[in-house]
Amino acid sequence: MRIANLAGRLVLVAADGSAVDVYGASGGKFEPEPQDVFEVWDEFAGWAAGMEPDAIEPAHRAPLDVTLLGSPAPEPRQVFAIGLNYVDHAGESGLSVPEQPPVFTKFVTSITGPTGDITLPAGDVDWEVELVVVIGARAHRVPAARAWEHMAGLAVGQDLSERRLQLTGPAPQFSLGKSHPGFGPIGPVLVTPDELADRDDLELGCLINGQQVQKGRTRDMVFPIAELVQRLSAVTPLLPGDVIFTGTPAGVGLGRTPQRFLADGDELVSYVDGIGEMRHRLVAPAEA
Repeated sequence: MRIANLAGRLVLVAADGSAVDVYGASGGKFEPEPQDVFEVWDEFAGWAAGMEPDAIEPAHRAPLDVTLLGSPAPEPRQVFAIGLNYVDHAGESGLSVPEQPPVFTKFVTSITGPTGDITLPAGDVDWEVELVVVIGARAHRVPAARAWEHMAGLAVGQDLSERRLQLTGPAPQFSLGKSHPGFGPIGPVLVTPDELADRDDLELGCLINGQQVQKGRTRDMVFPIAELVQRLSAVTPLLPGDVIFTGTPAGVGLGRTPQRFLADGDELVSYVDGIGEMRHRLVAPAEA
């Protein structure tokens, strides 16, 4: 199953690529706001599995205009982000592979959709393509063996980072440096794990102006997805609709020689095979 946020409404993405409006097709059984569906995820998934796409009235079906897509989880109550979760990224950062996952947050107002313009703040803005997990059922003290039962699906993410603020001391400001408006793109759709041939081995990467700058595989995570859910939920309950940015592979601008950062007019393409791609243009702030 693939779901999306089409202009603020929850839709199912049909096999032919069209968008089925969930509120209309369900006769009002499920609310139109995308974030609400995670509170009733099991019931929704059962309904969607039994739905006959050919029986949906034309009034409830529309083309899937990618320019109108928002984040499939636009208002999570909690956002978790994992640092140094690939050995090669730890190496390019000049740091040891962690024994426990470094955890920070991106504030919810940074979340945006899979296309459009992102305004560059002052500083050095870097890219970090990531696989994003969205929680579908409350998870507290969940063992790794049962972690996937608590996940709604997977999406593409970008953990955009303004490095000067992020690394300001004496204590680094990770969450602030990674939370400017637009710094948390998620999309283009949310894909349930059963849609993927191997949910633990997906290629992810990103390109700037057509040049590949990152390419990795999720099988190389230091802490696999199920283990992340186990470790996070051992401390704090994970709530329906919560988001986990699971870490980035090597190739970020900070780790290059010379260093490279995003500039006005750059096109950033982020992808995860089997899920889709996001496209963003970085723009300078408008003059006052």
